[in-house]
Amino acid sequence: LRQGRTPVSGRAERWKTMQGAELDARIRCSVTIERLSLSGQAPKRRVIRDASLALGRNEFRELVLQVSDGSAPQSFALRGEVRLFTRFVRDGKSGLQLGPAQVQLLIANCPPDSLRRFLRLLRIKHEAAGKGAKTVTERARLLCSLPRTFDTISPVQARDVRQVCDHRAHASYEATPVKGQAPRDRGNSGLWSKSRKRARTESAEASDVRGPQVGSGWKTALGYGLGRRLAGGRIAECSHGIGSGKAPLDQCIELAQRTGVRQRWLSCQHLIIDEISMVEGKFFDKLEAVARAVRKQDDPFGGIQLIICGDFLQLPPVSKGNEETKFCFQAESWRRCIHVNMELTEVRRQTEKSFISLLRTIRLGRCTDEVTRQLLQTATNRVERDGILATRLCTHKDDVELTNERRLQQLPGEMHSYEAVDSDPMLVKAIDAQCPVSHCIQLKPGAQVILTKNLDVSWGLVNGARGVVVEFETEGNGLPRVRFLCGVTEVIRLERWVFKGPSGIYLSRQQLPLKLAWAISIHKSQGMSLDCVEISLSRVFESGQAYVALSRARSLEGLRVLDFDPNVVRANPYVLQFYNHLQKEQLLSQVNSATEDLKEMFSTMDERRMFHL
Repeated sequence: LRQGRTPVSGRAERWKTMQGAELDARIRCSVTIERLSLSGQAPKRRVIRDASLALGRNEFRELVLQVSDGSAPQSFALRGEVRLFTRFVRDGKSGLQLGPAQVQLLIANCPPDSLRRFLRLLRIKHEAAGKGAKTVTERARLLCSLPRTFDTISPVQARDVRQVCDHRAHASYEATPVKGQAPRDRGNSGLWSKSRKRARTESAEASDVRGPQVGSGWKTALGYGLGRRLAGGRIAECSHGIGSGKAPLDQCIELAQRTGVRQRWLSCQHLIIDEISMVEGKFFDKLEAVARAVRKQDDPFGGIQLIICGDFLQLPPVSKGNEETKFCFQAESWRRCIHVNMELTEVRRQTEKSFISLLRTIRLGRCTDEVTRQLLQTATNRVERDGILATRLCTHKDDVELTNERRLQQLPGEMHSYEAVDSDPMLVKAIDAQCPVSHCIQLKPGAQVILTKNLDVSWGLVNGARGVVVEFETEGNGLPRVRFLCGVTEVIRLERWVFKGPSGIYLSRQQLPLKLAWAISIHKSQGMSLDCVEISLSRVFESGQAYVALSRARSLEGLRVLDFDPNVVRANPYVLQFYNHLQKEQLLSQVNSATEDLKEMFSTMDERRMFHL
């Protein structure tokens, strides 16, 4: 009453809160229930087209997901590790993987806002339970005389938020792993998200040519910027639907007018293009024209905001035969589309000033006597340790495959093969083109491997982490145990990759996140950070290729360069001219800005002098 409310209005507000919690805790959607085998495959699955998915508690006060198709409901207790996949929430799709029960729930055809609220409620309630949740044994369940119940979850309380904050604060103070020690069981780590995007553009800071910088950690900056500047907005991955773009423009527009593709173009608000140096100029022009035609707007890209990342002094667009290619900045629509240029200058990958200075010089296509001397000295570096050998970066894919196959066959011991589980076996080639791991992986004890997915950043299990297979589990599918250079030894389990394929359909692959790492190609290494690298530059054939290879190393001590020839270091003259022109424009802009500031200052001084007189 002192707050100006009557008892009736107070009850009404509480009723609204209860109604809101009920709406957040129950959604209508399509649900696919997959019961996974020990190998991670899903031999048993059930699809419910029109299902009710509700979050509540059972008779033991455990957090439970209930799936109902109008008849007998099924309940799944959220015990131990729960993995939440949120990458396609904006499309009304998500997934939950329940560890102990070996069950996976795939959600589709749900209103995005309802799904987002439901998952937020689930995350908070699950994290609030945390390690304080009581474990009920199977024996106690069988002997219990309580009737089976399901109560819809209560609204989020202040104590839930406090428990989540305390749990996260405690997790942030956990100890780092000791060398050779495996990480603790992450089964109680609660709910976590896999809404990551691959981003691979980094380069070394330039001295007199300004542009995007390698090793400058632009991925973190981009994620932070999007979270701050585009909060509440919808960041869309626009599947252009025009294939390679080799067809005539009219045909490309016709392809993009298909129902599913057209809808993605219309709903796209922000388009992020990564590795812009490898995007061909003609393709960029065609994509821009398609966007205007489909969206029926004359603004550049049909009004879509572009966020473009990359370094033109890295790898150029791939050309076939004698076909002439253009960089993206040479496209006719570039000037019309790009209005703001930003530079990242802080190098994150390397910390040695001498190595950073060396990479600056190499990036610009220069190779002084001092740079040559430093690189020749690395030929005797011993970069191997703990049984983990240096990864050789090769210029040609054939050399990579030959090296890895030969070294694997030379190892003693039994060969272990792992076949991927693909969502559509008829589209294996499309999956191979987008997935970082192959359909079949063969390993032996002593095999040199590289991790292809972030598993646990805090423990150093990140994309690009180097390791060696030490043994295989004797039960189940015989999963490999890998000792990594960061000091962690971990059993590597199956992971799932999900991406959009032809015509916008979703494809997935479930496979070990590992690749053989005696050798990898320079093109595949772009974006990686490697602790021990061996590079052969005798067959370099592209501008920027030597720079990309050298800048993968974290330090000169972890780098070994074989048969170095200063002539392989070169930069594309058109790119250098582009960056010089960009630098002049930025300097002119700074001068104009300073001039305006001076005019304003003198104007203010004149006004004050007149007032004083």
